[in-house]
Amino acid sequence: MRKVKNPFVAYEGYNCFGCAPGNSLGLRMTFIEEGEEIVSYWEPQKHFQGYHTILHGGIQATLMDEVASWFVYVRLKSAGVTSKAEIRYIKPLHVDRGALTIRACLLQMRRNLADISVKIFDNENVLCAESVMVFFTFPPEKAKDNLYYPGHESFFDTEEK
Repeated sequence: MRKVKNPFVAYEGYNCFGCAPGNSLGLRMTFIEEGEEIVSYWEPQKHFQGYHTILHGGIQATLMDEVASWFVYVRLKSAGVTSKAEIRYIKPLHVDRGALTIRACLLQMRRNLADISVKIFDNENVLCAESVMVFFTFPPEKAKDNLYYPGHESFFDTEEK
């Protein structure tokens, strides 16, 4: 297991709703690489609720999209854009019952399309939502030139193995 560093904080104007640590209205997600997965442990806030105490479905979709995007950065060593999202909401996720775990892993690559499985578990490790996020991925050089991809080495401290 190793912590994933957010290299985008160095870019002027960076204010991603999903992962910018300085976006006071955002999700401020952080990420860990655990084996073949990218994982985020995230604590819901009450202002992200939809129906009474339930985490808004759009926020759940955003959590899944964001961790899939970081999967592309870290595991696929490139950048991409969301092409399709198939989401299944299984059980309610509450904003007042502790941290959630969001896990992403690769299902398959089809040329430049990455099918990424993402699952959200509640604080008792019960599966509450799942998706297949399809990302259109770019060759690393194009990702660097057009999508601000900083290179795989930027996501980790050099001392970490």
